[in-house]
Amino acid sequence: MKPYVRYIRSFIDIIEQQLLIQQRQLILWVPVGIALGAAFFFNLPWEIPRWIGLGIFSFLLCIGCFVLAIGWNWLLARLCGGGCIALAIGNILALQVLYAQPPMPELPRRAVVLSGTVQKILLAQSLVNGKTLPRRVVLSGVRFQDYLMRETPPLSRTLFVRLRKEDKISLSLGDQIRVRALLRSPPFPAFSGGRDRQFEAWFNNEAGSGIALSTVQVLGQQRQGWERIATGLARLRSDIGCRIRAVLHGSVGNVAAILLVGQTSNLSPSVREDFAESGLAHLLAVAGLHLGIVMAIVMEVSRFCLASWEYAALRFPCKIFSALLALIAGGAYVLLTGEHLPAQRGWLMASIVFLALVIGRRGSPMRGLAWAACVLLVFSPQVVISVAFQMSMVAVMALIAGYESINNFMKTHRAEWILQRSAPTRWIVQHGIELISASLFAGLATMPVIMAHFGAIEPYFILANLIAVPIMAVWIMPAGLIALCLMPFHGAGSALWIMGEGIRLVLELAHGVANWTGARLPVPHMPGWGLLASLLGICWLCLWRGAWRWRVGFIVLALGCLSPWCRQQPDILFDPTGQMIGIRGKGVLYVLGHSYAERRVEQAWAQALALPVKRIPVQALKGNKVFNASQTLLQCGGQKLSSTCVLRRDGKTILIFLQNKQFDNDNQETLETLCQGVEVVISVETLGRVCAKVPLRVDRSSAWWNGAQEIFLKGIPSIEKAQQERLWVLRPGEHATPLLPMAEAE
Repeated sequence: MKPYVRYIRSFIDIIEQQLLIQQRQLILWVPVGIALGAAFFFNLPWEIPRWIGLGIFSFLLCIGCFVLAIGWNWLLARLCGGGCIALAIGNILALQVLYAQPPMPELPRRAVVLSGTVQKILLAQSLVNGKTLPRRVVLSGVRFQDYLMRETPPLSRTLFVRLRKEDKISLSLGDQIRVRALLRSPPFPAFSGGRDRQFEAWFNNEAGSGIALSTVQVLGQQRQGWERIATGLARLRSDIGCRIRAVLHGSVGNVAAILLVGQTSNLSPSVREDFAESGLAHLLAVAGLHLGIVMAIVMEVSRFCLASWEYAALRFPCKIFSALLALIAGGAYVLLTGEHLPAQRGWLMASIVFLALVIGRRGSPMRGLAWAACVLLVFSPQVVISVAFQMSMVAVMALIAGYESINNFMKTHRAEWILQRSAPTRWIVQHGIELISASLFAGLATMPVIMAHFGAIEPYFILANLIAVPIMAVWIMPAGLIALCLMPFHGAGSALWIMGEGIRLVLELAHGVANWTGARLPVPHMPGWGLLASLLGICWLCLWRGAWRWRVGFIVLALGCLSPWCRQQPDILFDPTGQMIGIRGKGVLYVLGHSYAERRVEQAWAQALALPVKRIPVQALKGNKVFNASQTLLQCGGQKLSSTCVLRRDGKTILIFLQNKQFDNDNQETLETLCQGVEVVISVETLGRVCAKVPLRVDRSSAWWNGAQEIFLKGIPSIEKAQQERLWVLRPGEHATPLLPMAEAE
């Protein structure tokens, strides 16, 4: 036998030994394979035809079935075959849901009068800078009252319209309204790998947003069938939210409305930032924590009542009835709070526990999580890209695996240092260890996801959760549940006041922790492969058993967490509108130019580079000014061209034009002189033939076709574009499917 064949056989034998240790743990990797198949399809840089997608699915399915058929008695073959089938399922689910969405409509580019049905009302809120954001409404069944588009069918997608500040008209859900508005399609990503709002709009059934130019006119109400039920449920949420805010004012009432009815849009950004920087942002998302508290309270109360009734205690299975009531109450809570994805995941896990209780089996939390993940991926495979799905899954997975490890540790060592203490001390120590462990496991597991999506690390999350979570469990949520039960009898005031005092304490805690030094550590943008490695590392640590668990898991997780600093940072950023330029300096990001989306773009750039933004005003571009910052020399206003800058960095010369009027014939000689010896030229207007011999040219026309662009100057200058050729990506110039029918052939 040749040496390399012997080495291969030895390696296969080692793998088989590790697989035998896993036993029935391998079934838990099925949702991981489905998620990988869906994520691979959604992250392709170009759109593949449907027949190619079906061909890939058929190929993987046939390979998987063939491997299973010939190697069913070989564990490694079953693993490979099952993995191919899981990837095929994820691929076909993503393909199906992509083409099942209605096309993105071409919104009018001019102000237009539109009519639609109010689907959601978002109240006015105060911003960080002291300004107030007016009311906003979500409209469905929108029609455009234009002489060209009167006969077109209503939009199959919703519109998000911001009303005027002085518009005080009373609106309710289901109202038919008319308003004149200026509309805009979902924007392109601000940089390569940034948040894709067009992807979110495509799968959230959104067409875009707009700003009202006139006051609203109410035309009436018209709802039938299932729409009436959905509107009634939304109106119930709105009414409960109004009752809550009538008793609890300000941020306290808004947080209470989030916890009880899931109204997350009315909370001020400053409070959201405090919760995020203190590591308490999960308390503002209706998730498994809140659902578990509600179901636990209902089950304990109902079981106590049934056990106290002698007739029921002797004749009925009180435990099963209590679990059924808790499951029904949990489902009602999920519907009342808006069917958020983490709450759906928690309810699906609870259904597995209830089923196991009914049939007399012990429910496995990790199998319940796998079941919930499979159900969510089957019905909505696009959630694999969302931050809510990723954070919810990794947090619960870490909690389950962490509690299992803690319990094993406590069983082994508790006789030495716990049982020797008194009962109160033993209870305090045991529950303190569990709370600290829960905060540590959930915080560390979600840290890579927070780094990837929010560009930050919150180091004080353990201390904040150690205080806030018990207050939420034993104070806020029980009082809120009592308030919901008393609302039909108009007696919820006292319970809401008690709930508000607990929320006020949590708000003060979040604000205090957020103001500590180093509460938020900025992190550069994490590439996609880094997030994938982090998630796979967490899955490996939580699902694998044996000697390879810690070695492989920690290596892969550490590689993913360090990926933001392994990625080469761009030297120059060009926004998708072609009107703003960002120059990376030492410890600061210089921004030139203006656009209608400058605030959103600046925030995205600052988060991607983990740098504060410094805008260079227009006045600074006049008079031959020089900005020098660590190997970056930016000289503006020279050569008789007031809106021209020359950037010298890494031995490269970059020419920047901020106006197009300087491309006149009178400046041709000056332009030819400037273009000599330049490696890169950037312009906020179309360059045309200006600097035609420069090897790398970026202008408004290239932004039209390629979206946002990143320029790298080390070595040979290169460009990385953000725009992809996918079905949800708008065509150049933010064009989509026309609303008007095609003209008849003559």
